[in-house]
Amino acid sequence: MILHSIRGKTRSGEATNDHGDADPSSKLRYRLLDVLARTYDLGFTAFGGPPVHFQIQHRRFVDGMGKTPWIDEQTYQEVFALSQVLPGPASTKMLFAIVVMHAGYIPAAMVFLIWSLPGAIAMYGLSLGVHQLSEVLPAPVYALLSGLNAATVGIIALAAVQLSRKAITDRLTRALVAFGGCAGLLYNALWYFPVLLVGASIATIMWDIYIPQLLRYLQKRRVHKANLGDQEPVEEHEIAGIPETSATPDERSIRSVQRRPGSRGSGKTIPSKAPSPISDNTNENRLQPSQPSMDVSAYGISVGTGITLIVLFFILFAVLIALRSSLPHPPLPLALFNNMFLAGTIIFGGGPVVIPLLREYVVQPGWVTPRDFILGLAIAQAFPGPNFNFAVYLGSLAIASTGYTPVKSFLGGVLGFLGIFTPGIWLSIGFQGLWRLLRKKKIVTSFLRGVNAAAVGFVYTAVYRIWQVGYLTPADNGGISLGNEPWWLVVSAATFTLVEWYKFPPAVAIILGGLAGLAWWGAIIRN
Repeated sequence: MILHSIRGKTRSGEATNDHGDADPSSKLRYRLLDVLARTYDLGFTAFGGPPVHFQIQHRRFVDGMGKTPWIDEQTYQEVFALSQVLPGPASTKMLFAIVVMHAGYIPAAMVFLIWSLPGAIAMYGLSLGVHQLSEVLPAPVYALLSGLNAATVGIIALAAVQLSRKAITDRLTRALVAFGGCAGLLYNALWYFPVLLVGASIATIMWDIYIPQLLRYLQKRRVHKANLGDQEPVEEHEIAGIPETSATPDERSIRSVQRRPGSRGSGKTIPSKAPSPISDNTNENRLQPSQPSMDVSAYGISVGTGITLIVLFFILFAVLIALRSSLPHPPLPLALFNNMFLAGTIIFGGGPVVIPLLREYVVQPGWVTPRDFILGLAIAQAFPGPNFNFAVYLGSLAIASTGYTPVKSFLGGVLGFLGIFTPGIWLSIGFQGLWRLLRKKKIVTSFLRGVNAAAVGFVYTAVYRIWQVGYLTPADNGGISLGNEPWWLVVSAATFTLVEWYKFPPAVAIILGGLAGLAWWGAIIRN
């Protein structure tokens, strides 16, 4: 039923010409080719993690890079905020949502595979190689990985600055970006980042809606008292309660004064009743949200279908949680998928949260060693595509922990991939039906504005987290601060400069960072 609804929506969204025939440009094969031409290389060139991915998507789909833009700036900001509100890989959900709005669900599924499979295959290959590694890696490898991490820090720092320029629209959003960055540095827990997002959204709702209403109410009260002095105003309902036929000339005179907009002699306006902070019709038009400039309903699903998908998801989630708590020793494949699905469901805030959570879910049970975890993390930062491909690497190692075979290793990679990506994509599809309905409401617009600002602040947190564990050595293969070696600061600053002012591609800058690490090892450590 749900698949039929989605397929029907895709077909009904096809444009028609003057004769009622389907416009060839909207047919599925043309939409697939159009999307492929714009996104075919993303899985191989999107280095730098989610902060950089957002910038790449903005350049391709909003700026257009010489081609027709797919979405406008307002829609981009809304989708960005929505991707932060929902759990799972933010840049993947955002790319999926943009393609759905432009071309439908089948092209979006194709782009998801183009986007994620190259990095997933590379991470799976890495897991096969890790099985053959000794406990300590060659020293140049640590220098290479440290250089890649230092360059990645520079790229993410630049993305944070660029995203801030778009997210900061007034004094409040400037404060919320700083708040998100600082608060994210101070504490790290599963519940913490969602609470920060909700707090930021409450602040923007109060700032945009309720505080202006309160200020207008207080201003009207001051004007009211200035016009009438300390005398209590005569309530309109009291005057209206006097029958017209029985009113005396004096009473009719009082009534006419209350109805009159102002006195000709005094030049002052006398309001008919005291203002109310709840109802404010005078400024009603100004409080109405601006209508989105882009129609996103062509390939969307209905509200009912979206709600059904969300309900089915939470039913599946409840079943998996029940199995997790009721089975004392579940089969390893089920336990792995359960852990990855749970991680993909409860991860908000991206990288600052996913790393410690995945470590808890695969290292503490003894499925993956600490060294293999940090090695995969360092390399995943330097790979293109979503960082959540890290789950493929972890799944392959986890299943093979009881005895390596190619089949078991491949099964673990597939389970890790499906478990970590399914919740975010599933909920993204379900909430898109609701979003088309809710995005026109002022309170929702304000809510997303606060989420957007705080989420950009989290990007600065990601810079700090990677900086603190980016320097790898044979003695500290768990990662220490890049600040322990000044050369890595030079690499980060040079990467920032090359990409921002000399327009180097991020992929090239990251590779140069790795080469700089090797050069440092050859010049300093080796000698």
